[in-house]
Amino acid sequence: MANVLITITLLTGLLASGGASAQCSPAAASSLQTVGSTRLSVWFWDVYDAELLTDSGNYKDYDRRALRLSYLREIEAADLVDTTKEEWQRLGIEITPTHQDWLAKLNRIWPDVQAGDCLMLVENAQGQSQFFNTDKELGTIESSEFTDDFLAIWLSPDSRFKEERNELIGADQ
Repeated sequence: MANVLITITLLTGLLASGGASAQCSPAAASSLQTVGSTRLSVWFWDVYDAELLTDSGNYKDYDRRALRLSYLREIEAADLVDTTKEEWQRLGIEITPTHQDWLAKLNRIWPDVQAGDCLMLVENAQGQSQFFNTDKELGTIESSEFTDDFLAIWLSPDSRFKEERNELIGADQ
């Protein structure tokens, strides 16, 4: 039970709060349209707001996606990376040596975050993940497999938070 609470706490820290989301608006995402947004609450805490965007404004028909995450609390980058790995394992994604390389790169490019900070993944035309925060581009992971695996944490039908996943993909509209 304690392990589940730690995972939920870290995952929720990885995600967002509403007021800060406008701060993460890189030019690379300027042509993307909102598909859906959600707020996750665990017990009595509002833990994040997240926004999914695509080039079409539709989840089922898109070429490019983006996920904007705005934080409510202080989280160390290493905890964000560990949670990414744990969620991949929970989803049944095999952690290959390539996945380990991606996690190491995330450890290098993601900063520790404070309440009000944001991170945004923007999928480029080649399917690669470009990460941004409020101030700048943080780095790119040059793999469409990474992009799919990373976004699966929120978008997979097996995502931990099903109602929030449905709101992100616009299934409840």
